[in-house]
Amino acid sequence: MSDATGTGPVLAADGRPLKRSLQRALRAQKLRALALIAPLLIFIMVTFIAPIADMLFRSVENQIVSETLPRTVVALKDWDPKTGEAPGEAVFAALAADLQVAVEEKTHTKVGVRLNYQKTGVSSLFRKSGRKVKGWDIAADAPFREKFIEIDEDWGDVELWQTIKTYSSPYTAGYFLNSLDLELGPDGVQKVDEDLAIYRLLFNRTIIMSLTIMGSCVLLGYPVAFLLANLPLRSSNLLMILVLLPFWTSLLVRTSSWKVLLQQQGVINDILVWAGLVDDAQRLVMINNQFGTIVAMTHILLPFMILPLYSVMKTIPPSYVRAAKSLGATNWTAFWRVYFPQSVPGIGAGCILVFILAIGYYITPELVGGTDGTFISNRIAYHISRSGNWGLGAALGTILLAVVLLLYWIYDKIVGIDNVSLG
Repeated sequence: MSDATGTGPVLAADGRPLKRSLQRALRAQKLRALALIAPLLIFIMVTFIAPIADMLFRSVENQIVSETLPRTVVALKDWDPKTGEAPGEAVFAALAADLQVAVEEKTHTKVGVRLNYQKTGVSSLFRKSGRKVKGWDIAADAPFREKFIEIDEDWGDVELWQTIKTYSSPYTAGYFLNSLDLELGPDGVQKVDEDLAIYRLLFNRTIIMSLTIMGSCVLLGYPVAFLLANLPLRSSNLLMILVLLPFWTSLLVRTSSWKVLLQQQGVINDILVWAGLVDDAQRLVMINNQFGTIVAMTHILLPFMILPLYSVMKTIPPSYVRAAKSLGATNWTAFWRVYFPQSVPGIGAGCILVFILAIGYYITPELVGGTDGTFISNRIAYHISRSGNWGLGAALGTILLAVVLLLYWIYDKIVGIDNVSLG
């Protein structure tokens, strides 16, 4: 870049080349912009990205076995479970040495709990054996095979050792297999017993019921939003207060109210019996099932459908419908051909909000769903807060996240995310 005479670069007021000064100014502007959004990025990283990354790691992490029983894991590599016999003395000697260290570090109970997820009774076996092994002399008390079997005959169980060997890797797909009602066995991946196969049923139920709740919210929310957008201001304000009223009431209070209303001795059944529509001995069962969950969650999530619909409908000019009627269209034709297509972005936004909220709900299904109306989220909460099986809970959560992203992608392909609007 040259000056007016063409003999050198153009200089800024401070004597530096103009091009370099412009580049510095652009870098400073970008740094200022980054500094402004840095708190938001840090907040998202800490509260959103980091928990998801931790969940993904926990769903495959299995280091407790290899870290607590390192000698045993190495010794088991030469053992073939297809022989039908428990491992030899070398494996039991390695186990004795590992357990002595683990008892001192108080980690033998943790590995027992981990393996207990795959085979019932392992937790108590490690706890009982740890107390005995603590007093052994590893150098003088051999052989150890008979000593372990004297403590508990389960140490001679081939299935126990197969479980230890199968889950000795630092990382495992076992949690994901369990989430799909599968397990790692001697012959590879196999189905679990039908009495224990519940997760695929829960996933299917969660998706179907969430879609049902979403559809119910569309059917109930569209007329309400239409009234809000077209009634006179005074009437629409009053109706809007009624729509927002549930937000001012505790979720637990609203859910408990539905328990009172829907139970067999509840208000709704009493009214039906009083009106003669239902016999007193044949009261309707509307609680602790899928019906109760759908009704309660539709009521709770309905405002999330109405508000996006209302915000879009409010922007639709009434003159469009009047113009259609003036050209000979009936009320239905004017609505269906002119008004409804313009409200579709609000339907899309409401459906996404309601579906994503519904698929992750667990408080309401827990209180009113009973055995038949609970979601997969209830099982995730159980494993994380009660059973302590964080790996299985993380795997279930990861699969649920993948299902939501897949459905979101399908929705984008069919409807188009660009057609979604909040007004």
